[in-house]
Amino acid sequence: MTIYEELKARGLIAQVTNEEEISKMVNEGKAVFYIGFDPTADSLHVGHFMALCLMKRLQEAGNKPIALIGGGTGMVGDPSGRSDMRQMMTVEMIQHNCDCFKKQMSRFIDFSEGRALMVNNADWLMELNYVELLREVGPHFSVNRMLTAECYKQRMEKGLSFLEFNYMIMQSYDFYELFRRYGCNMQFGGDDQWSNMLGGTELIRRKLGKDAHAMTITLLLNSEGKKMGKTQSGAVWLDPEKTSPFDFFQYWRNVADADVLKCLRMLTFLPLEQINEMERWEGSQLNQAKEILAYELTKLVHGEEEAQKSLKSAKELFTGGNAADMPACELEESDFTDGNVDILTMLQKSGLAPTRSEARRNVEQGGVTVDGEGITDVKALFTKEQLSGEGVVVKRGKKKFVKVFVK
Repeated sequence: MTIYEELKARGLIAQVTNEEEISKMVNEGKAVFYIGFDPTADSLHVGHFMALCLMKRLQEAGNKPIALIGGGTGMVGDPSGRSDMRQMMTVEMIQHNCDCFKKQMSRFIDFSEGRALMVNNADWLMELNYVELLREVGPHFSVNRMLTAECYKQRMEKGLSFLEFNYMIMQSYDFYELFRRYGCNMQFGGDDQWSNMLGGTELIRRKLGKDAHAMTITLLLNSEGKKMGKTQSGAVWLDPEKTSPFDFFQYWRNVADADVLKCLRMLTFLPLEQINEMERWEGSQLNQAKEILAYELTKLVHGEEEAQKSLKSAKELFTGGNAADMPACELEESDFTDGNVDILTMLQKSGLAPTRSEARRNVEQGGVTVDGEGITDVKALFTKEQLSGEGVVVKRGKKKFVKVFVK
């Protein structure tokens, strides 16, 4: 199976400009391709995960990836799939986020000499002269066609600013510059970026008379059609300080039965034959498949040692043990009254409940346990002695748990 055939078999490819040419280039290791990452936060998240895995797969097949950090486009903000305008960031915030991205990407991509590039579009976008850009690029874009683009549809309903309207032109110009500077002949991106990517191929054709190609990656959606990588408390981050390896593991361990095989195909590097065998698995075997998924992805992002720790902690937790490596919360002296702390304080301080009223509701609905014992009394108290040493495992619902202790 060629690398392109494998990408199709894993369900990763959504749209392509010229399948025959793209498959030939990719299979022969002749693709110099880029994927853009706008630095809207100080960490990559699960939404970027598929792109990073694709870059890794293609690099291993001999192709050369370019990770484009959007230091320039980040000043504007991508309107794709949004109903409101993105928050404007300072130059310092953007630079800090760019630095964080590079560190995380290095886990997936080999940036050693000649193997891959990381570039920042601020290097050319921030130097552009407005009138020169209008004359150089403006004639090649039809406003009528731009207004029909999928990436603008949601913003059109509430009002698309002229600032955001320029995003397609900026992204297209990126492709043009990468083609000229580095011989970049292909762009990959999420399926919601298709219109922007076509703008780039068209600009290269019109300005340089050369062919460039685009391919979109299938968006990572769950069986309900919603984007994966979100929880009630927000995004699932790749930074261990923002989402602990254990919580990252648990996110994948708890995916729906209908989504586990799709995630294994799209995101892991396990052989397709092994994953296809799992199609016959049912019941408790599906839980084993989820465990494999969680382990493989945690190993990719956080390394084998953290994956082993998370797997061990999850097993201990479900068998009633007190896992040492799960998220922990250390209580302070001020949390105790007469040597006791109440269950609502424990839930709020540990982050299992955002407020005391929410914590009260969780307890009253029977969704809270401490070391496996159900807690239904909102006035339940725990002593310092009970919480010293290993502490206790406080669990809310089926998926959230924290070790609470005091020194």
